[in-house]
Amino acid sequence: MSVGFWVNITIPVIAGVIYFVMALEIKKLGKIRQLIFGEIGYRKVFYAFILFGLYFITRPLQNIIGPHPWPMITNSIRQFFLMSIISPAILVGIFYWDSDEGDIPKSAEVASYMVGFLMALIYILVNIVAVDGSKVIASFSGLNLYDAVWFSSGEKRIELMLIHLFVQLVSPVGFFVLVIAIVRRRRHNYPKDSVYNLMPLKWRYLEAGFEILLVSIIIAWLAALFGHYYTYLWVIYYIGAIISGAVELKSVKIPPRETPKDLRKA
Repeated sequence: MSVGFWVNITIPVIAGVIYFVMALEIKKLGKIRQLIFGEIGYRKVFYAFILFGLYFITRPLQNIIGPHPWPMITNSIRQFFLMSIISPAILVGIFYWDSDEGDIPKSAEVASYMVGFLMALIYILVNIVAVDGSKVIASFSGLNLYDAVWFSSGEKRIELMLIHLFVQLVSPVGFFVLVIAIVRRRRHNYPKDSVYNLMPLKWRYLEAGFEILLVSIIIAWLAALFGHYYTYLWVIYYIGAIISGAVELKSVKIPPRETPKDLRKA
């Protein structure tokens, strides 16, 4: 199998599987889940990780389904779910987890999804305008992999590239920055004499997982922006997602305290 197939097919699938496993591990936690995310926050984060798994594992469809306009269409659909549903769901779940009353203003929840939806809509509109072709990026046993090409028949429009990056800077990147900030604040303010003495360690791994994902997205952006943007150097992002998922899975598996026998699921 060629390097192109390995990069574009295998790596995203591995990332998707890791997030599915992480969602299943969260589901197994029983009443411990309420200490980690709270009941409502737990449900939102659980479903967000399921959708994250689907987002990653469907990446190969973007290349296999055929030439233009299919790579652009598939990418737009996947990014719509990431920007308008998955990222806001994770942020809202963390909002619920951080709320001492176990609830948040409805306006904050609605605003999160509305901002994500608006950014996703702009992303799709830019895709429609800027992507005007496709190219073969790898072949294996007669099967071609295609990726979208920006401005293949005309001059590059830098303003569209910058808008494309900016909306992703808001969602998912901006949402993940808020998640990291909330987890870090909660971790540093956690009572040192609490019986759940391993919770700060759990949250440190959770924070580190999101930091790794965030950094990998930004590095991939810079590589694409200062290289050839239309080639999409997103392998950096997917490798980062695999490492991030493994770190967050470690967070899930750490018990809330050193002697957690009484917290086992009934």
